[in-house]
Amino acid sequence: MATATRYGPGGDHVTEEAARPSRLRVNTPATKILQALIVDDEALARRGLKHRLKTIDGVDIAGEARNGREAVQKIRELTPDIVFLDIQMPGMNGFDVIRELQSEDLPAILFVTAYDEFAIDAFEVNAVDYLLKPIDDQRLDRALSKVRDRLGRRRAESQKDLLLKLLGELTGEPVTSVRDLESRGMDRLGKREYAKLAIRDAGKTTWVRQEDIEWVDAAGDYMCVHALGETHIMRKTMKELECELDADFLQRIHRSTIVNVNCVREMQSHINGEYFLTLESGHTVKLSRTYKDKLEYLQ
Repeated sequence: MATATRYGPGGDHVTEEAARPSRLRVNTPATKILQALIVDDEALARRGLKHRLKTIDGVDIAGEARNGREAVQKIRELTPDIVFLDIQMPGMNGFDVIRELQSEDLPAILFVTAYDEFAIDAFEVNAVDYLLKPIDDQRLDRALSKVRDRLGRRRAESQKDLLLKLLGELTGEPVTSVRDLESRGMDRLGKREYAKLAIRDAGKTTWVRQEDIEWVDAAGDYMCVHALGETHIMRKTMKELECELDADFLQRIHRSTIVNVNCVREMQSHINGEYFLTLESGHTVKLSRTYKDKLEYLQ
């Protein structure tokens, strides 16, 4: 094999292979495949982010977690490069996860949040990044670029230090330990509450949680709202009802049907381009060709 001689910094002879094109790809921070963990208690949110990440080169999905406790376990098991961490989860929220792991090396954290402007400013001025729900594709690309940039150079501040700075911004007081969160009231961050649907019938009003609705179908001038094994009847047009429901998970899939995408257990294509969706209850609904764009919510 051909060799060449050069002089090192101290004047020593250094023998090396003659320069020639290499067929090996150097795994630098800029080209490294990022192993990602998605943490969110909402199946739709996990599905949507996973779908987007699959279209981005250089990112592999190492796993998913449905709650904070599961997130802690999987971070320890999988040691991902990056964690997409929902802040507002019932029980153990995103900050609880950080508290649990505070004595360990942390991966790059990308907080997923529905915070208002004052909190967003706190994320902006710190190196810790965030994604605001609903996630914008360009914002996701920029956040991933920041992660790669951070991996590519040494920082005086550790990821943990950056998190403590961020938490100090959010609370308005210095935070020296993640355990200080309890005294700052950050534990009270809760899961976003969806507006209840008011169903009025024969002088009686029943409030139904939107998360409990499995599907809605039209019966003439009436809407049949199916939730927790019960059927509630209300007089309203499909279009009016669609405007009242949260489009994050209640999607119209047919001119006479709205479905909770979190309740879809399986999907089967039909020869005419339509799909049949089987819900957790075993009920089957049809997704028509007109609403085929709604497939992205089911990935």
